[in-house]
Amino acid sequence: MIAVAGISHHTAPLAVRERFAVDAGNLPAALERLRERYGAAVLLSTCNRTEIYLSADSAGGAAGSPALALVGLHPHMAPPEAIYELRGRAAARHLLRVAAGLDSLILGEDQILGQVRGAFTAAVEAHAADHVLSRLFHLAIATGRRVRTETTLSRHARSVSAAAVEAVRERLGDLAGRRLLVLGAGEAGKLTARSLAGCGVGRLIVVNRTLAHAAALAAPLGAEAMAIEGLAVVLAQVDAVICASAAPSYQVTPELLKPVHGRSARPLLLIDIAVPRDVDPACAAEPGVTLLDLDRLGDGEDGGVGAAGAITAAEAIVEAEVTGLVAWWETLQVVPTISALHDRAEAIRRTELARTFGRLPDLTPRERARIEALSAAIVSKLLHAPISKLKQPGTGERYAALVHDLFDLPVAGPAEDGR
Repeated sequence: MIAVAGISHHTAPLAVRERFAVDAGNLPAALERLRERYGAAVLLSTCNRTEIYLSADSAGGAAGSPALALVGLHPHMAPPEAIYELRGRAAARHLLRVAAGLDSLILGEDQILGQVRGAFTAAVEAHAADHVLSRLFHLAIATGRRVRTETTLSRHARSVSAAAVEAVRERLGDLAGRRLLVLGAGEAGKLTARSLAGCGVGRLIVVNRTLAHAAALAAPLGAEAMAIEGLAVVLAQVDAVICASAAPSYQVTPELLKPVHGRSARPLLLIDIAVPRDVDPACAAEPGVTLLDLDRLGDGEDGGVGAAGAITAAEAIVEAEVTGLVAWWETLQVVPTISALHDRAEAIRRTELARTFGRLPDLTPRERARIEALSAAIVSKLLHAPISKLKQPGTGERYAALVHDLFDLPVAGPAEDGR
């Protein structure tokens, strides 16, 4: 059916996960490599996970292992125990739980559904999504929507950016007189800056590698914009920094935090929600610095007791949708057998009709048509029962083997578009 291999916050710390992160700029090339080798693939890379989804043909053999495909994304070897691989029903259930926000570091976080949709869209644009993966991801997106509209899980949902802002408020208290900095003007940076502006921050600064992007975000919020070159100076002036850039390397280092420019080890809260990380972990050892990364930010994020009922309802939706998907897949698997059975019956019917018409040359066109219709009806009625059995969930494969033996059918390959 399908297979997935991944690395996530469940299996590896951020220092390992960030090696596998694939940003938007590198995603098309990564998908092209996967498509060339495996035929069909979807690559989902978020702040807490990187996963590769393959369908039946591409995931079938050892060379098509999604775990090998995952390791091939980067030059470093991850600990074997950090990579999980799921197949069939378990793989489908996993993606649907991801889209529903049930597998997130922060329960119910509301960005993951858009990220799943974006991963699928990128695969379609790269011509890397086949029929099975398309069905799977459309279902995952629909399931995520169902969970958000039919359960109360959305009441407990928060984005990573919202969790970062909440962490700032918990540690600094009233933000009215505080000076805060947001590093990055991408989607996470935008969400963070808007949330902080809504908290009445005394001074809000947006720093970005492209000053124009920082200015476009800062202006409507009444914030200041600054280019990355000014980061060292402004770090000495703020109480907290939320880092959410898409930079490939550390933007905040111990050298920037040395007690220069008058900071004199004044307390500084650094919250890093970027993947790869923006803040060198060594910064935590600097005097007066408190550093929270994604792993620490997500500690204890279970949604609380009030989320228990929503989780149960969401899991029930996921399981029902997975059952429907598996039933569809089983039907797809027996399509070659049904086609072969139809072809064999039709070949016999036409052979016998030809023989009969040859012996009855005086038949009128109307009589010939009636005999044609009669023979087709007989074949249809005879095939109805075995085809119904083949389509029955849970028994299709067993009956397929029996039908092949009974009717001496040719060995069937995979269904068209059913990789």
